[in-house]
Amino acid sequence: MPSTRVRVSTDPIDHAKLVESVASPAAGATVLFLGTVRDHSEGREGITHLVYEVYREEVERVIATIVEEACDRWPLEGVAVDHRAGPVTLGEASVAVAVSSAHRSDAFAAARYVIDELKQRAPIWKKEHWMGGAEWSRGS
Repeated sequence: MPSTRVRVSTDPIDHAKLVESVASPAAGATVLFLGTVRDHSEGREGITHLVYEVYREEVERVIATIVEEACDRWPLEGVAVDHRAGPVTLGEASVAVAVSSAHRSDAFAAARYVIDELKQRAPIWKKEHWMGGAEWSRGS
């Protein structure tokens, strides 16, 4: 059984610890995805920061289900997911997915599955802030 970890927190994401948490002597590949706050979104420039609103227990439950699905589909050694809550500044990671496996194709496929499903299914709302305004939207 692969090692798994899911965490939603207001603390900054430590991607080195995330990678360490999926390390295994059997892993020949480790994939790390970082979703970072950028300065624009669809139809909007000048984003300064985001604020994520989450119901932590429910979001962690949904992500844990997605991680379990990935573990059932691919031969993985470890999967770890961190998502931020609260304010996240420009350039900071708001979400991170680390996956280890014996082979890179499985690690890449599983990491892609986890982030894509997380964005579709996890009940996360974000508020984009820019000079002169802010607006809520669903998504991570």
